[in-house]
Amino acid sequence: MKIEKVKSNEKIEKFIEEEQQKYETKNDIECNYTPFCFVAKENDELVGAIEGATFFSEVYIDELVVKDNQRGRGIGTKLINAVEEYYKDSGFNNMNTCTNEFQASIFYEKCGFELEFVRKNKDNPKLNKYFYIKYFK
Repeated sequence: MKIEKVKSNEKIEKFIEEEQQKYETKNDIECNYTPFCFVAKENDELVGAIEGATFFSEVYIDELVVKDNQRGRGIGTKLINAVEEYYKDSGFNNMNTCTNEFQASIFYEKCGFELEFVRKNKDNPKLNKYFYIKYFK
């Protein structure tokens, strides 16, 4: 057997997806991976965006960005609320996300997320990772 680093392509992605689906089916689980994106616009200008995906029983927020000169106006909170409102009665258990220390940990707490754990970076504390969860009521 030979192991090598390669650039991902459609063939590899298809192989991974098919094998994951087989394993999930074998275990009576449905992944149902579905990406999402919500945007905030002001006068047709993009001022914020949130991306992520739903899979298994969770809504995962991967990216949340607000334009630098628009921060502090509640745009990020409105984007979080839009995701929560959209998925709250869709059978998902929770929303979760991960952020670095230099980013938005306090923001997520203000939005009602609970800190599950912190993964420390021994070389650069700014890169400590904060893992958050918010259960749907």
